[in-house]
Amino acid sequence: MKGVRRILVTLAMAALSATAHAARPVLFDWFQYRGHDAPFDAPLKPNQYRNPILAGFYPDPSIVRAGDRYYLVNSTFAYFPGIPVFESRDLVHWTQIGHVIDRPSQLDFDGLGMSRGVFAPAIEFHDGTFYVVNTSVDAGGNFIATAKNPAGPWSDPVWLKDIDGIDPSLFFDDGKLYLINNDAPPGTPLYDGHRAIWMQELDLATLKPIGPRKVLLNGGMDLSQQPIWIEGPHLYKRDGWYYLVCAEGGTGPQHSQVVARSRSVWGPYAPYEHNPILTQRDLADDRANAITNAGHADLVEATDGSWWAVFLASRVYDRMHYNTGRETFLLPVTWKDGWPTILDHDARIPQVADAPSFLQRDADQAPLSGNFTWRDEFDQPALDATWMYVRVPKQDWADLSSSPGNLAIHPQREGLDTLRNPSFLARRQQHLAFEASTALDVPADAGTEAGLAAFQNEKHWLAFVASREGRRVTLTLRMQRGDETRTLATASLPRGTTHMKLKIEGDAGRYAFAYDAGSGWTWLKQGVDGTVLSTDVAGGFIGATVGPYARTNTTE
Repeated sequence: MKGVRRILVTLAMAALSATAHAARPVLFDWFQYRGHDAPFDAPLKPNQYRNPILAGFYPDPSIVRAGDRYYLVNSTFAYFPGIPVFESRDLVHWTQIGHVIDRPSQLDFDGLGMSRGVFAPAIEFHDGTFYVVNTSVDAGGNFIATAKNPAGPWSDPVWLKDIDGIDPSLFFDDGKLYLINNDAPPGTPLYDGHRAIWMQELDLATLKPIGPRKVLLNGGMDLSQQPIWIEGPHLYKRDGWYYLVCAEGGTGPQHSQVVARSRSVWGPYAPYEHNPILTQRDLADDRANAITNAGHADLVEATDGSWWAVFLASRVYDRMHYNTGRETFLLPVTWKDGWPTILDHDARIPQVADAPSFLQRDADQAPLSGNFTWRDEFDQPALDATWMYVRVPKQDWADLSSSPGNLAIHPQREGLDTLRNPSFLARRQQHLAFEASTALDVPADAGTEAGLAAFQNEKHWLAFVASREGRRVTLTLRMQRGDETRTLATASLPRGTTHMKLKIEGDAGRYAFAYDAGSGWTWLKQGVDGTVLSTDVAGGFIGATVGPYARTNTTE
């Protein structure tokens, strides 16, 4: 009995000690993001819009029309909340109305790299219900979520245990429901990147498989040419034809969109002789303001009978780098001889294009495209939907209520290199040329650092932080590139410094870091290699984010 009491006393003392030494929250007064890309300054005529329609890390778009409204979803991989839902009246101006994955209980991404998690969602609307089908890679597999209101709440995932593969989409036809997706081909793959498009009928009521699962396409449009990564399939029906539209060539510069058609939903599907219907792979690498990686399209018929495609592409610098990730673009679909085409061969994706006839002319595409300034005063009861967490938070460390008008970050021990959830709020970098700044109180506790981070994944980031030791305040700029962490610059601030502003400026592959401790802006470091935040350097499928960050070494 004495041993039990001793254990209880020890635990109680440990709990009191942990409480006494818990790190105090760091207060951020505001955060501001400003983009100033030169191509976005091109003037618009009244009937034009800007591409991309969703700038920054908004990959794998899928779209559906319900009445006179359009709804669009994107991949978010290991970020949370997951799968943003956007609404539009004209295909050009979009408003985020919710997320499909917005409850920590729905999914868990701990232990996953940032480019795992939710891949390539597809949205459909049928008989008053919205459906999103998705693959949670390494975290559950394929699932369907449903909602009567696209703003939510969305159901918990309904797991499709008997269907492997990725990139699922749904197709409703004559009272039946079909799931189409990418999976391994029958038998042994013939080469690296050999995949197949499969189809499975599902029961409308239970969403469970019915009957056999069959291959619609093996390898791609022409197996003899060894096409790679046939994926992102969607089915459409028009004038008695079934159109199977897929991505092909991988998600890099060889990415493309291809189409085949059949009179029967089960095929056989004959490829279009003029494939691909969208690509940028044949253009010169050194072209100015290059857009590449184009593909992964989804088509929609508009209210006026016109057809449009949303697809991903990337704006690159120095031929190959793109910190803004894969973005969402919009172009019209032209039907010719019974076939859809998005872009003529050798034609460049326009950053200014003619809009749909039903364009809302008095609307602004900001803050999702164009040049703009976006500021969060942290004076609302809940975080703006723009903000994301790295993986799913296990506790509420981002607090808007304890110090009204401020963001209070309760710093966690996890750093940016974790495979769990660091105390970092992420906002997408949407421009090649941008500024991100914040005002914060210097951490009150030794062992706590706070400031701004520019983040690509757990092995590629930049952290610009202030820390305190006694009355001394130190600024530190660190870079993580692969397995190497380097301190790029430090500075000592005047004794008694309690409040400061920090700023990150980016211009393509060059980043700069400045601070203001009350005497105006001072550069800590300029000319920092920003390619560490480029997707082609970091690997994976996401883009860079930036935002407030704090970390503590204090026991909690």
